[in-house]
Amino acid sequence: MQLFNGTRYQPIHFLLSGIPGLESVHIWISIPLSVMYVIALLGNCIILYIVQKTPNLHEPQYIFLSMLAGTDMGMSASTLPTVLNVFLFNNPEIEFHSCLAQMFFIHTFSSMESAILLAMAFDRFVAIRSPLHYTMVLTHSRIIGMGLAAVMRGVALMAPLPILLKQLPFCKSIILSHSFCFHPDVMKLACGSIRVNIIYGLALVLCSFGIDSVFIVLSYALILKTVLGIASREGRLKALNTCVSHILTVFIFYVPLIALALIHRIGKYHSPLPHVTMSNIFLFLTPVLNPLVYSMKTKQIRAVLFRLFKTRQSGGKGKVVSY
Repeated sequence: MQLFNGTRYQPIHFLLSGIPGLESVHIWISIPLSVMYVIALLGNCIILYIVQKTPNLHEPQYIFLSMLAGTDMGMSASTLPTVLNVFLFNNPEIEFHSCLAQMFFIHTFSSMESAILLAMAFDRFVAIRSPLHYTMVLTHSRIIGMGLAAVMRGVALMAPLPILLKQLPFCKSIILSHSFCFHPDVMKLACGSIRVNIIYGLALVLCSFGIDSVFIVLSYALILKTVLGIASREGRLKALNTCVSHILTVFIFYVPLIALALIHRIGKYHSPLPHVTMSNIFLFLTPVLNPLVYSMKTKQIRAVLFRLFKTRQSGGKGKVVSY
């Protein structure tokens, strides 16, 4: 440990952990993890490429989808180095300031994704409630403004986390419960008062994820009210079908996030396995499943993917064209 200012200890490094009890097979676990990272990065890159190259997809819904794909790539890139170090190279060490930086990016991208999911819910509400005014309400400048707001909110809310942690003395264990740096996990290693950190962390959850989830539920309540007012059954089903991909994505993101928050703040477990399992589901599966959901459930994305692969098989250059 390194001594600062005579009284404050800060570790030179932390030791990350894999899956408790399965240390002997970490090298084998690294194989599916590596596959998941490839799927997450490649899948989201394909989504970005398709939306950029296809003029018919230059609409608000798909621009928000591009933002979601970019955020998922950022989240995957934030955890990739340490996860592979732990499972593939058996190197659990991470330097103290690198740990704080990784923690900041993980939480920032999580906050950004929550804000983008809220923007996508608003997009679906406008598309169903006022389809004739859809492109007038969601102009490109407003969409860019909403994207920038998501980034600025994430950075502003999460920047105090590493600053607050840096003020704490660390004289307990240096072993973390995850293969990446997570704020509640790092915070529990401090031997000083963490009251401010706990209060701020709770305020973050309520002011970002809490408010976002409430407005997402409110958006869908208004969407449901609008859909029930549509006369034909076919029209109601068609309107609801446009929301399926987003609803699945919301569940994929929020269910493990809520479970993880409850486990860290309420759950009392002798084994760290529940914490590790839920955090891995949240950070690994979300970037993997989002592009798969949109590829399978969105007809326009499916059509371009089919056209792209068909062109590849026929020996073309793979150029994505309008349809």
